[in-house]
Amino acid sequence: MQEINLATTWVGFLDLAIFIISYLLVATEEKYEINKAKPALFAGTFMFMMIGVYYALNHLNTAPLHEEMVKLIEEIAEIYFFLFVAMTYIETLIERGVFDVLKYKLVSRGYSYKKLFWLTGLLAFFISPVADNLTTALILSTVLFTIDKEKKDFLVAGAINIVVAANAGGAWSPFGDITTLMAWTAGKGEFVDFLYLFVPSIAGWLLTAWLLSFYVPKGEPIFNGATAQIPELKDGGMVVVWLGIFTIIIAVLGHQFFHFPAMWGMMFGLSLLKLYSYFLSKKRDRVSFDVFVNMKKVENDTLLFFFGILSAVGALHYLGYLHYIHHLYDIAGATVTNIGVGFLSAIVDNVPVMSAILKSSPQMGTDQWMLVTLTAGIGGSLISFGSAAGVGVMGRLRGIYTFGTHFKLAWTILVGYILSMILWYIQFEILKLY
Repeated sequence: MQEINLATTWVGFLDLAIFIISYLLVATEEKYEINKAKPALFAGTFMFMMIGVYYALNHLNTAPLHEEMVKLIEEIAEIYFFLFVAMTYIETLIERGVFDVLKYKLVSRGYSYKKLFWLTGLLAFFISPVADNLTTALILSTVLFTIDKEKKDFLVAGAINIVVAANAGGAWSPFGDITTLMAWTAGKGEFVDFLYLFVPSIAGWLLTAWLLSFYVPKGEPIFNGATAQIPELKDGGMVVVWLGIFTIIIAVLGHQFFHFPAMWGMMFGLSLLKLYSYFLSKKRDRVSFDVFVNMKKVENDTLLFFFGILSAVGALHYLGYLHYIHHLYDIAGATVTNIGVGFLSAIVDNVPVMSAILKSSPQMGTDQWMLVTLTAGIGGSLISFGSAAGVGVMGRLRGIYTFGTHFKLAWTILVGYILSMILWYIQFEILKLY
């Protein structure tokens, strides 16, 4: 572990400036027409290079820096490959026509934009506790996009709703979000303790969804039953669906019982997908698919953005900036600080923030550990790239769901966030229901 604090050195100030400038470029990607992955990747790599230069100029032992970077690579790799496999499955489902069939069934039933808005939100909230918020958001945002590619007001409101619902749903499950998983494995709460967060989680999302619903256009997607062509589900489409579900189950069970990284089960699921495509190709009367072709369609800029932003935050952590979080507990108290963590996790990233809190391990009861788990989970929804779910949807709805379009309606999320905090206080501090 690093013994010196580099936050007040020239490299600390330089890296902080690089991070802020890169963050601003990410936030204003529409204005400057620069892909968010470019400044994030530059910052993440260059900041550590500057730390290396500082160590060389001051003749310091680089072993601690190397050790920290190895740990960071392991953390990033788990998220990177998890996301990569999830995206590959989604592209395969698109190629097999699964989402076209789902879209046809939804639209042909005459559901209005508002009904579709609520349906996708409900699915996101109740699927994410079992799967995870990232995979859930990716799948449902794809469904949203296949329903109507042109109705931007519907897509933006629907995308925000899915991100908020997925993050809120993941907050009350030990494996619904990586921050809840970190708190659970660190022994900060039992399995059932997280379930008590259901009420503040769903209430906050419902209020936000209700406010967002006013921005959903009236009417329904254009559908002419007489001329509409019924989409065809290609060979093996439903098998791929079940393989995807099985992959998520294996990833969760493997992590829970054997402490495997979640990406290990996902990579195993990718091997099953490749094997299935091989067996399908051997059947003369069936049309197979090429997994490598589907991989080409994966949003690599989203993956590189994750690598860059997590590396940049890792550099800030190594420099000592995130350690200042611990001092806030002594100054402001646990409740105020934990509520503030939600806002911080939206700006920085909830994973390193939760990591810093767990490493500093302030003296808190179960009620406060559940609060910080809740705020770190749902706080990322306040900004479009404040959570893995938001970044995934930004990649899926590129040019439609952006930092700017999200920020215009962020007040609805803030209102829901405040309600969640009020309900947590009533339930945990007044009624002692936990």
